[in-house]
Amino acid sequence: MYKSIIVGTGPAGLTAAIYLARANMNPLIIEGPQPGGQLTTTTEVENFPGFPEGIMGPELMDNMRKQAERFGAEFRTGWVNSVDTSSRPFKLDVEGIGELVTETLIISTGATAKYLGIPGEQDNVGRGVSTCATCDGFFFRNKEIIVVGGGDSALEEANFLTRFASKVTLVHRREELRASKIMQDRARGNAKIEWALDRTPLEVVASEQGVTGLKVRNNKTGEEELIEASGVFVAIGHHPNTGFLNGQITTDANGYIVTTPGTSETNVAGIFACGDVQDTRYRQAITAAGSGCMAAMDAEKYIESLEHSPVTL
Repeated sequence: MYKSIIVGTGPAGLTAAIYLARANMNPLIIEGPQPGGQLTTTTEVENFPGFPEGIMGPELMDNMRKQAERFGAEFRTGWVNSVDTSSRPFKLDVEGIGELVTETLIISTGATAKYLGIPGEQDNVGRGVSTCATCDGFFFRNKEIIVVGGGDSALEEANFLTRFASKVTLVHRREELRASKIMQDRARGNAKIEWALDRTPLEVVASEQGVTGLKVRNNKTGEEELIEASGVFVAIGHHPNTGFLNGQITTDANGYIVTTPGTSETNVAGIFACGDVQDTRYRQAITAAGSGCMAAMDAEKYIESLEHSPVTL
């Protein structure tokens, strides 16, 4: 029986682990196939407070893990197949470990960025391919960039990237955009944004130094074209990693966990959510870490309330 189990080891889960471990709650952290989350695929992180010269994403995550371990957090590797939330204590079926039982559960499984699935894309993540303009835009100052997508997030990223880039080309496979009219008007009015609509991405082209462009097919003519650029930002959405919950926790229409405003509480007492799995707006390492702190403090308070509850005879 654990007092608290944390599922996920990104900034949110590791921050929750640090706080719970320091509170002598001996949390168990279950890490999946990508320990450290999305930051392990990032090169230099310059917007996390406390590192004036920046820090490599994997190093930041490794430091946070070591900090949690220092205070007594336990880490085990496994894949959570299912969670039984029907009664407390909660039961987890974890592939590679077996059944685990816990008084509280913190879900910090994050959200996975959707990729195009074309040649050259995964090979160049961190070498010019990115899914986060806020994280990586600074590295493309005075360079030409491509943004792939047609929704609000794509146009928002395109507008943001014009702060750094000399030119941003928006590539979308259809002639019509899915973005709201106000976002389209804003992007259309930005002189730094050029348009490559009705074009299907085929391949990310790169050299030894990194990305050099994106090969696309003109859907009207059928001809292949090469759009030269130093970076390709894929902005076609994210999907939260909540499948293992099997609908037992309330989520929004897109699958993100719904929490009580101002807290990390879910609809099930004793289960908390933090990080990108419940954040549809900010999705930053620092906001994830902050919500991890909230989840740990909420879990600790919940356990204290159980320990002080009167016993009915």
